[in-house]
Amino acid sequence: MPVLNTRLDTRDAAFARNKADMLEALEELQALLDEAARGGGPEAAARLAARGKMPIRERIAAALDRDSPFLEISPLAAWRSPFTIGSGFVVGIGVIEDVECVILGHDPSVRAGAFNAFNAKKLMRGLQIARENRMPYVQFVESAGADLRGQGDGDPEAAIQREIEHFAESGRLFYEITELSKLRIPTISLVFGASTAGGAYQPGMSDYNIFIRNQSRVFLGGPPLVKMATGEDADEESLGGADMHTRTSGLGDYLARDELDGIRMCREVVAHLNWRKLGPEPEADFEAPKHDPEDLLGLVAKDLRAPFDMREVIARIVDASYFEEFKPLYGPTLVCGWARVHGYPVGILGNNGALFSESAEKAAQFIQLCNQIDVPLLFLHNITGYIVGTDFEQGGITKNGSKMINAVSNSTVPHISIITASSYGAGNYGMSGRAFGPRFTYIWPFAKIAVMGPKQMAGVMSIVGRAAAKRRGIEFDEEADAKRAAIAEHWAEERSKGLFATSRVSDDGMIDPRDTRIVIALSLSATYNNKVEGTKEFGTWRM
Repeated sequence: MPVLNTRLDTRDAAFARNKADMLEALEELQALLDEAARGGGPEAAARLAARGKMPIRERIAAALDRDSPFLEISPLAAWRSPFTIGSGFVVGIGVIEDVECVILGHDPSVRAGAFNAFNAKKLMRGLQIARENRMPYVQFVESAGADLRGQGDGDPEAAIQREIEHFAESGRLFYEITELSKLRIPTISLVFGASTAGGAYQPGMSDYNIFIRNQSRVFLGGPPLVKMATGEDADEESLGGADMHTRTSGLGDYLARDELDGIRMCREVVAHLNWRKLGPEPEADFEAPKHDPEDLLGLVAKDLRAPFDMREVIARIVDASYFEEFKPLYGPTLVCGWARVHGYPVGILGNNGALFSESAEKAAQFIQLCNQIDVPLLFLHNITGYIVGTDFEQGGITKNGSKMINAVSNSTVPHISIITASSYGAGNYGMSGRAFGPRFTYIWPFAKIAVMGPKQMAGVMSIVGRAAAKRRGIEFDEEADAKRAAIAEHWAEERSKGLFATSRVSDDGMIDPRDTRIVIALSLSATYNNKVEGTKEFGTWRM
């Protein structure tokens, strides 16, 4: 394959400004990640330590193979919400006994590991990753059940609705864990403390259960509820203690002396699974990119209207910077081609401007070709959308854009999306946005994702309002419209920011641009636990 050359001038003033802005954003990102890692704070951590309990991240670290990475999913969930940042759950992919596993951990320092609107999304996302990529699912359970605090934002009706939704989500959790077992994907629960109500069904639905003596307690209703429901005075150990469940009820399969002993047993269970990845092995002998990934810091400006060449990103994330470009002279606003990342083959689609008819057609053909040869697809987003206007509509942009979206929808090879800058409107769909089921989606710090750009949204609202006033025969209030437009633009700007999107679990996490290559490699490795099979079957296209 040809080596990509670089035209990036790292001595340019704009590059230096972009890099300084990105480093500042990464400092803010790290501060938020540190806050999430602190969980419920030092007092809560001290209380747990006094009871001989490890912090959740130490529990996970002890279970992982030495020096192996942990790819955390949605670590900033619940930012700017009534809940603790991170939402009280840790979800990610880690290696245990040479087996890639999806790991979920309740953080008992945050509201006793209770479920809320945000961590329920993280939990369901973890189950989805395990199912789609065929990965063993390991749960570190310690949950007080549902936490409905603040979910109605002070509105009693909204709180009731949220409780109904939470009940449905909890039921789906039970279904998903059971379905994994049906699909012959092992599920393992290591219970570290009290697991009540919905938390009790996590081990109840698991294939393997490890309990810790004098620490694990599992019951549908704790002693107070039993007292209210039946009048019985029950003690916690007799009602749901580890010794009782492993000797009497049979819910527990292994009884550990302490937390580290339980983690050891968890590793032993994973070791005996006889797990085999179904996808082909990557090429073992691969080279790092020829161009420095550090340069990615200065590539994207805070003002996303400043263009950049997506080939500069590709050159810094693929093996040896080798890239075989497909149709380089046709539809140049979309870069397509083949490369490898850590030895894994991948087909890449990257935006170099709005999607025109030609670039949409090129994408549809390229996606078909990758499906024919069973090669995963990597989408690198910087897209304002499909081109609009009379000439373009007459030229078939809706028809040809639909071909691209059809190809994305019907493609069966794994998709990975990286939102590097803008990702607006139908362009997000065509580039395999979250609604189109990519296996993994990540976002860079300056990125924005929305129906349309904030200025465009405010302008469209103004035009629609002006037309409505004309139809009704009333005077259009220019001053009021200007105020509405300013407010709409402000809120659209805030809600389109990548940090807001990632906090609402609309992607799998915000990443340092320099980590893009390793994040893609870890994600590709996860997808190869399952078969990687393309399709030749596509829906009907308007020709």
